[in-house]
Amino acid sequence: MNKAVALIFLVGLVVLLHPAPAPAQAGPEGASREWEVFTSGGGAVSGGQSGTGVWNLGARYGLILTSPHGPGFLRGQLEYAADVLPVWVIVQRTNTAYGGSVDPFAFKWILSSPAKVKPYVILEGGALFTNTKVPEFTSQINFTTAAGLGAHFLLSHKNVSAEVRFQHISNAGLAVPNPGINTVQLRLGFGAFFRRE
Repeated sequence: MNKAVALIFLVGLVVLLHPAPAPAQAGPEGASREWEVFTSGGGAVSGGQSGTGVWNLGARYGLILTSPHGPGFLRGQLEYAADVLPVWVIVQRTNTAYGGSVDPFAFKWILSSPAKVKPYVILEGGALFTNTKVPEFTSQINFTTAAGLGAHFLLSHKNVSAEVRFQHISNAGLAVPNPGINTVQLRLGFGAFFRRE
């Protein structure tokens, strides 16, 4: 597992440091797509299995679907995105689970103001596959839903993002019992590149 994590970090560094052939945008205005590498981690909160910690590493590809529109401070753009998370670590009371997930449905509303910080809200969902049952004694296949509040910080060369998210992990009745895991996580994104076609 250590070699796999090292390889993921190496690939992420190469992607972040490699010059992109398409012209970069400072932000989502005038852009058509987004590419970002991120990591997030946190712990369980009430409403499900307790005593659980999570950490993951992944990448996002997004398509900006609209130009800026809307009233006043709600003016913004809609983005559709998909996340691939090849590294998941879930620390449980009796064991540690390793796995990966795919989130094919993510919808993000990115506010247009202020100029250098772009706040957003996001809703997403997908599937999580692990080497052992999560929560304990339930299923190796789970579904994830998440909602988050975050912001893109537009820097001169590379953008970064920070997000606080609530994520629910559950097998959706594939196994009994189905206590689920509710987590609050902090996600940090690096190289939020906005691109034209």
